[in-house]
Order: sequence, then C-alpha cells, then structure tokens
Amino acid sequence: MSDEATAAQGRGEEAASGYSWYVLGVLVVVYILNFIDRQILAILAVDIKRDLGLSDGDLGFLGGAAFAVFYALFGVPLGRLADRWNRVRLLTIGLLLWSTMTALSGFARNFATLSLARMGVGVGEATASPTAYSLISDYFPSRQRATALAIYSSGLYIGGGVSLLIGANISKWWDAAYPGGGIGGLVGWQAAFLTVGLPGVLLAMWVASLREPVRQPDAASGTRHPLIDFFIDLSMLLPPLTLIHALLRGPKALLVNLLAAVAMTVFALVMIKLTGNIPQWSSIAFGYYAVFSWASTLRRHDPATFQLIWGTPAFICTALGYGLVSLGAYALAFWSAPYAETVLKLPKDELAFILGGCGATSGFLGVILGGRMSDWLRQRNPSGRILVIMFGIVAPVIPIWIGFTTASALVFYVMNFLAGMFAATALGAAAATTQDLVLPRMRGTATASFFLATTLVGLGLGPFMVGAISDLSGSLRIGVLSLIGVAPISLVLLIYPYRVLPKAEATIAERASAAMGTAASG
Repeated sequence: MSDEATAAQGRGEEAASGYSWYVLGVLVVVYILNFIDRQILAILAVDIKRDLGLSDGDLGFLGGAAFAVFYALFGVPLGRLADRWNRVRLLTIGLLLWSTMTALSGFARNFATLSLARMGVGVGEATASPTAYSLISDYFPSRQRATALAIYSSGLYIGGGVSLLIGANISKWWDAAYPGGGIGGLVGWQAAFLTVGLPGVLLAMWVASLREPVRQPDAASGTRHPLIDFFIDLSMLLPPLTLIHALLRGPKALLVNLLAAVAMTVFALVMIKLTGNIPQWSSIAFGYYAVFSWASTLRRHDPATFQLIWGTPAFICTALGYGLVSLGAYALAFWSAPYAETVLKLPKDELAFILGGCGATSGFLGVILGGRMSDWLRQRNPSGRILVIMFGIVAPVIPIWIGFTTASALVFYVMNFLAGMFAATALGAAAATTQDLVLPRMRGTATASFFLATTLVGLGLGPFMVGAISDLSGSLRIGVLSLIGVAPISLVLLIYPYRVLPKAEATIAERASAAMGTAASG
C-alpha cells in the first residue's frame, strides 16, 4: 500500500496523511449536496402546500417519513455492502441516484408523485454515510476519528443552510420570470428541485476518482460476492420475504415474526385513527417491522455483528438517545422557515438568507466544537463523549422556548442560532461512540444501525410530530414547543451508556468471539 492511499488503520496510530484530509474534503462536499437535496423542501414548503393543497401533517410526512423510512431501511443492507464492497463505487452510484430523484421531484404534480420522488432520494442517500463513515474510520486513527467525523458532519449543517438560500432565490426568480409557469408549466419550487439535482451528476465523477483504502481480509466476511449478500440482506427487510427468512430459522421464529407484524399493524391502525394520516403511520410501522425482521435474521447470519450492535445496550441507548436529539434538530430544521414565514410574517428571501446563514454557521461551529470537546473529554474520561451528547439535548431547551414564543424577529433568529449550535455538538460524539463499540469490519453496519435511530426516530417522527400537533391545535408555535418534551427521555437513555461504556469497549473482541462460539455450538 502506498503512503498516500493506505488507510489509517494500516499505519497504527500515526496522524492522518494529507490525502486522508483531501478525501475528507470531498466527502464533506458530497454531504453538503446530500443535505441540500434533502432539506430544500423546507423553504419550498409553503408554496408546495398551497399548490398541492396539503396539510401541515402532509408536509411533515414529506419532510420526514417519506424520506426517512427508505433511507433507513436501504441503509441497512447498503451499510453491510459498504463493509465488503468498493465504497467509492457504491457512493458514486448512490450520488447519481439521489441527484436524479431530486431532479424528478421538480416534475411532481401531486402529493403521491412527490412522495415517491422523496422515497427515491432516501434510497440514494442511504449510500452516503455508511460509505463515508467507513472510509473516514479507515483513513483516520482513533484519536482523530471524532474530529474527522465531526468535520464530515458539518456538511449536514452547511448543506441545510445553503438549501434555504438556493431554494428561496431560485423559486423567487423563476416565479418572477414566469408568473404563469415556465417550460411545461413548471413553477418556482419545481425549478428549484431541478436546479439542485442536476449538479450531482458532475460531482459523482469527482467522487469516482477517489482511491479505495486497502482493507485487511476478514474470514468472517464470507466468500459470496458482496452484491449477492446485499440482495439477501434486502430480502430480510421486505415482506413477505421476511416470513421466509423467519421460517428458515424455525417455527418459533416464524411465530415471533408474525406477532411483530400484527403488533406493528395494530400500532399503525391506532395511530391512523388518532391522526388521520395513513401514509405516515403505514410507513413507520413498515419500517419498524422491517428493522425487527432484519435484526432477527442478522442474529443467525452474523452473530458477532448482531451481538456488538443489537446485543449491546450501550450501543442501543446511545443511538436512541441521540435519535431524540436528532428528532428535535430535524424538526427545527424543517419547520423554522415555514414558522417564520407564516407566524412571524417574515419575507421569504430575508428569512432564507438569515436562517440559512445561521443554520450553516451554527451547525458547523457546534459540530466542530462538539467533536473537539468529545475527543478532549474522551482522553480524560472513557465515557466523556456521552456528556457532550447530553449537552446537545439539554442546552437547546431554553433557546427553543424563547425563540418560538417571541414576536421579535431578531430574538427568533438569535435563539434559532443557539438552539442549532447546541444540538449540533452531539453528533460527532454519538457517531464516534458507536464506531468504537464494534470491530472494524462492522463499521458500515454500525453506521447504518446508528442512522436507523436518527432517521426512523428522529427524521421519521420529528417533522411529522410538529405538523400533526400544529394541525390538531391550530398553532404551529405549539407544535414546535412540543419538542421540549423529548429532552428528559433522551437524558434517561444516555445515563446507562455513560456508566457502562468502558466495560463495553474493553470486551468487544471477547463478546464477538463468544457470539460466534455460541452460534457454532448451536
């Protein structure tokens, strides 16, 4: 392996090379575009609601579960694929797919077609973080990993902020130039989707030029072609194939799987009756059932990976604890612009400029400072990173309360900035914690599992929860303020990993070997 292309793991604990930082820079650009395509819906929401005749709950579904469920579910087999296949190639294919589906969103004429396009964006974007996290973990030693992951994660906030600026300006320019609709009757929000989707094709060529780090062979990774395993993993998530996998494990496993399916169906029916939103709860119930089925099958196919992820309470509690942080963050990112436009009556171009700039700056500062602080605390306290995640859920509470009860635009902007910065501090710490709880060959799967919490819990529920409460109460302000209620739950979840993390990390190899031994003897 050359000095430039060799992964950090092959160089012990030496500092990352210049090429490692170059790769990180490219991945940040990809992640910026990732979140431009994902979050541009927020600044276009009011226009889309008007043109397509949608409710706030419908908008919450489009900004949340329509994307999140498919992002999360395809992230699972794609995460496993990233562990065994060429990650650069996989990221290139995913980038082409999500950029194409973003552009196709510009041709949507109703709720159904826009929902399908958002689902396609979710499938494509599911390749991004498993491949990027795995590449970064190979290119950077453990002592620099949280910082590197935090820098990568800054693309989330930069992209989210830039998306507001781009979406508002393109939409405004197009509608001014073509008041009755332009080519094919396209209006401003449709032109915005087309404009941000097409550049991804050019970026994909740049990504394809990156070097794939050489990985050490792993006997546990299997002998089949990785793409065959990908489709096997995908079949573990899709009914009725999930029942076939359960049957292969025996009658008891089939019964358990059927009971899980019935439980999720009942859950969906109850929530649909309470909220009246069929797409939201059908998608969420499908997603939760699919994850249960996949995890059950993973337990048989790869017991070591199952044990270190699903069988490790420290991993689960960290992921769920941060998932609730992301619930608030995603909801604020989606609803802040519509709130400012409809409640505070601020002009769209002004709020896009200020919220976009504030969102990019606050998120970047928060995630970088949080990553650096978590690495510093980690050196002094094995569980120090968990303290940063706790800060990320507690600190935004007061800014959210003040920002969304004031009538002052200035106070709203300042509090929005602080809430975003404080919440962003948790991401690098949570990501690095989950990566440190698994073996190197499991990093892609661990990333996908981590993002199940941030998407199915955070993105899948956050934007919809605010929209649904807004519809029920008749007040978007009350919808946003309801987010404060998740903070105590997150704190309770994070106390456990804070106490047991050192032991969990010290017994990784032992627990993985024990799981393999138990499976072999069984």
